[in-house]
Amino acid sequence: MFARPICSWGRFLSPATGFKPSACNTSKGVDLGRRYFSHNPLLRKNAASAPFNTPQSRQRNASTMYYAASLILGTVALAYGSVPLYKMICQQTGWGGQPILTHRTGEGDTADRVKPVTDSRRLRITFNGSVSDVLPWKFTPQQREVRVLPGETALAFYTATNKGPADIIGVATYSVTPGQVAPYFSKIQCFCFEEQKLNAGESVDMPVFFFIDPDFAKDPAMQGIDTITLSYTFFKARYDDNGVLKPMPSA
Repeated sequence: MFARPICSWGRFLSPATGFKPSACNTSKGVDLGRRYFSHNPLLRKNAASAPFNTPQSRQRNASTMYYAASLILGTVALAYGSVPLYKMICQQTGWGGQPILTHRTGEGDTADRVKPVTDSRRLRITFNGSVSDVLPWKFTPQQREVRVLPGETALAFYTATNKGPADIIGVATYSVTPGQVAPYFSKIQCFCFEEQKLNAGESVDMPVFFFIDPDFAKDPAMQGIDTITLSYTFFKARYDDNGVLKPMPSA
């Protein structure tokens, strides 16, 4: 079946290559392609000097693979690390509507800040609570609002109830509106970004201890703000394969 076309190719190539097939039969014709390449010095030279056959080329390919793998791993690490880093910066600076988290460590700095500014107007602090769609909890503030002076501490409570049939661990995020007030909204104690486990049908009260920094009263940009809203959103805790808590979405 292949003898005739192979012999035809041989007759066509013979003047250019000097290769002359001895006979036009099937048994010898099937080796025409292989013999043609072996008799053609140009093809032998090109095959021997192909770029992908050199050690330098193989080294470049390996370097490219290592670079691509490093880039992928770096991207994954950045994706997992960017959210906690963002939250840490926000909690320290109040950027993005995140209140500043202040811990009572025995140092005098916090105590110096919690001095009510008696000649300032009282601020109306309101509270919101919500849960994600996949979390079968009820989460509501126990009070609608409180009124405080800048520098005056206040205590508020939220109530969380697990209405599902199984024990669930939740994690809360929070934010403050208007966003420009966040640098002045300082938390002394709260349940945010901490795992909260509720058994099936269990209800717990969650306290929030906070104050508005006294410098709020000195900032001209805050003069028109009389109402501040503190919002919490609970999400179902998610873990990776190593049992590490995954980053929570922003509230």
